[in-house]
Amino acid sequence: MALHRLTKIVVGVTDVATAIPFYEEFGLAHLGNGRFATADGGEQLELAEGVRRQLVEIGIGCDDPDDVARVVHELERSGIPHAREGEDVVAHDAGSGVRARVTIAPRYEQLVAEQPATNGPGVTARANAPAPGTSRSGPVQPRKLGHVIIGSTEVEASERLFIDVLGFQVSDTIRDVGKFVRCSTDHHNLMVSKSRARYLHHTSWQVDDLDDVGRGASHMVRQDPTRHVWGLGRHNVGSNFFYYLLDPAGNFVEYYSDLDVITDPLCWNVGDWGPRESAAAWGPKPPRGFFSPEGLPDAVAEVMMKGGG
Repeated sequence: MALHRLTKIVVGVTDVATAIPFYEEFGLAHLGNGRFATADGGEQLELAEGVRRQLVEIGIGCDDPDDVARVVHELERSGIPHAREGEDVVAHDAGSGVRARVTIAPRYEQLVAEQPATNGPGVTARANAPAPGTSRSGPVQPRKLGHVIIGSTEVEASERLFIDVLGFQVSDTIRDVGKFVRCSTDHHNLMVSKSRARYLHHTSWQVDDLDDVGRGASHMVRQDPTRHVWGLGRHNVGSNFFYYLLDPAGNFVEYYSDLDVITDPLCWNVGDWGPRESAAAWGPKPPRGFFSPEGLPDAVAEVMMKGGG
């Protein structure tokens, strides 16, 4: 099956009007009514009014009607509830509460970002001129939606849907937490994390390079220092540079660049990581609670009110 990218996500927030300015400043193009586009992916985010913050829907792109028919067949064979909506097929993940929408979509056509020449020990690739990153101006605009991390109270059921039925491939495993999986050549497009509550941990958006990770984050934090969450750093799993920010609804939002790409699964060794060692090759320590629902109090409070946990 030719899964090839994430298409669009729908994120529930308690106040769309408050969240809109954040995502405009983050660099997404506001199309109106809480709908946003990236530079290369078109419309990729929709904010929807809800009683709490959550990932409502994740869109997964495939090539043609035969791919959709294959998904329908696998869903029927597995007994997972689903529905046809035009050419799309939509399935409900019981563990995370997220709708997974498989839709026919064009593949990305990304213009190559110019990589600045870099000086180093014994190498002068840029002589008699300052680094271009020092003189960049204008807002950073994310190129595409990269990945989403969600919490599931039934992680086995969630993995069965996304991996066994829809066809995501495993890139790396975090012991006792979950798996990083992909529907494209990117190292990961999704992680479903074992949790006591359903929640959206973060969304992640590709920018050109490390300079744009830094420029975008610096701008956001200058406007409001409380937006800072974690960064700058480089992850071990996926290898990408990262910087995490906090949106008004309480969701983490990540700028990233230089993520691992897997073009041949036979050439990739699936890693088995401990939760802490997977975090970062370098950078500041993650804030307390970053990797667990305890750092997401509204989701946990909801469980406690219902007598869970």
